[in-house]
Amino acid sequence: MRDSGYAFYYYAPKADPFIRRKWREPFPEELFRNLEALIDRFHRAGLEFGIGFSPYEIYLSFDDEARKQLLARIETFNRLGLDRLAILFDDMKGGLPGLARMQVDIAHLVRDHARARHFAICPTYYSYDPVLDQIFGKRPAAYLEELGQKLDPKIDIFWTGEVTCSKSYPPEHLREVSDLIARKPLLWDNYPVNDGPKMCKFLHLRAFEGRPRELADLLSGHAVNPMNQPVLSRIPMLTLAEIYRATSSYSPAAAFRRAAENVGTHEFAVRLAADIDVFATRGFERLSHAEKQDLVRIYSEFLNTKAGPAASEIIDWLNGRSIVGREVFLTQ
Repeated sequence: MRDSGYAFYYYAPKADPFIRRKWREPFPEELFRNLEALIDRFHRAGLEFGIGFSPYEIYLSFDDEARKQLLARIETFNRLGLDRLAILFDDMKGGLPGLARMQVDIAHLVRDHARARHFAICPTYYSYDPVLDQIFGKRPAAYLEELGQKLDPKIDIFWTGEVTCSKSYPPEHLREVSDLIARKPLLWDNYPVNDGPKMCKFLHLRAFEGRPRELADLLSGHAVNPMNQPVLSRIPMLTLAEIYRATSSYSPAAAFRRAAENVGTHEFAVRLAADIDVFATRGFERLSHAEKQDLVRIYSEFLNTKAGPAASEIIDWLNGRSIVGREVFLTQ
């Protein structure tokens, strides 16, 4: 991350209950020690470390007891020595009167007691996507405007774009959002993420597109949500870094080849380029058993090379080990 130009990381897995649904419960000592070690690793690499904390539906009863429990969790984060702290109100109940005001009060309480240097929130409605209203309740009128007006201007606001998984970020859209929330948005780019029962059936390996270099002037930051495959995620992530470094025209195809070679070898990059439609478009379910076996054989040839870690993730995916709810394994 550091060598590629990235500056910060947020630990924010929805599957960690102690920063989400079980946020009121005592923080496990083993998790604390593991995070301490991870933070130390990031700091030694010269990177900032943050936690994305989801005090699940705290605003349904933001009473004295809830405040006490919230401050207890903040003190735990203070002991960890975080650089960044994000309060995430996404993927929880919305559609409530006074929602923006309550979320602002929570964010300001966190700001006043946490020792992180940078704060951000993710709104319940973090894009214009109507699916958010369908799942979490109709967004209150002027929700984003009120959030932007009342929230400390030093606190960033995450935004995923016109929809939850946006394919592009037109500058005019981001200028509109900036006016709406009274600050430049902190972009939460949902690419190349592939979690969930549908998205896990694809490996989003293509180079970033639809993110012009001019975004640097329109955003407070650009965060990307990686795939379940950390090594393979580096390929598209390297191409995004190249966009921001580019002094001339950006070629997605050339950027992909350079990134794949960086992660693996020239031969691996050539092979992956030939198969990219198979992984990114056709996906797991549209591959026959024979095709999967053939691809396992091909990528097994890279296991003892620099490309081994990336090839291993491809083989695991082909074997169904990262497919949610599936038990499909082939002989490696």
